[in-house]
Amino acid sequence: MRRALVTGATGMLGSYIVRQLVASGFAVRALVRRPGDAGWLRELGAELVQGELADVPSLRAAAAGCDAAFHAAAAIGPEPTWETFRIGNVEGTAHVVDACAHAGARLVHVSSTAVYGDSRYQLAPVDEGIALPALPEADAYGRSKQEAERVVLEAHASKRIWAAIVRPPIMYGERDRQFAPRIAVAFRRGIFPLCAGGETTLPMVHANAVAGAPFSCSDPRFFAQAGDASSTTLYEGRYDAQGKSVWTALPNGTVTSASNNLYNALAFNPVDSFLYGT
Repeated sequence: MRRALVTGATGMLGSYIVRQLVASGFAVRALVRRPGDAGWLRELGAELVQGELADVPSLRAAAAGCDAAFHAAAAIGPEPTWETFRIGNVEGTAHVVDACAHAGARLVHVSSTAVYGDSRYQLAPVDEGIALPALPEADAYGRSKQEAERVVLEAHASKRIWAAIVRPPIMYGERDRQFAPRIAVAFRRGIFPLCAGGETTLPMVHANAVAGAPFSCSDPRFFAQAGDASSTTLYEGRYDAQGKSVWTALPNGTVTSASNNLYNALAFNPVDSFLYGT
């Protein structure tokens, strides 16, 4: 049986990756800091392994015997300091690379469209060949994700490990602690800012759809080198005359051909019961 390690397993995306790996026949190890608070992952079929990104020995032990590792853990949120993101995203990723190198495991690293800076909102098709821009000092998160990617790509280029990178946009789904909680406050008040006259669009995708890309990236039949399985379709949220939410797919999404074909083949629906509450 193939074995996989998932970091960030208690988070939104990580938990969906765990589900899909278990359903696909993997033996899954979930790296958690407090196993006592993650019993629900065991119920999904995962083996809980205590550790954290800063603890190199625990990471090596967790990765031992694994065929693949899915690095979904990351420092996120409004914290403005570079050091917070550097430790969590750059050093943490370097430690995961080290663990994979010792275990001989393939690595799928979850990055973000934040590496493109503000250009990610320009609704122009991009792929992994585009040069990443130099980001302003204030964009500590985006810069940390760029640096984390460099760590992964350098390890891949030197053949220290085999790696692939996934760059999702804003995600939503169960256990969302970032996007939905923030906009829910405005929705509850019945007031929401109308940006650019209501013409502003926002790239977003359900975490379950994104979870399919990391799983398939670990299979050499889909990806032979490190690359970008970027976002799926862009969705535009609006309200109709009756006040019902309406989500429509935009014609010009930020989609690489590889990820677009992958999602279509797996038939994932980016809008599910979380949005509609059914």
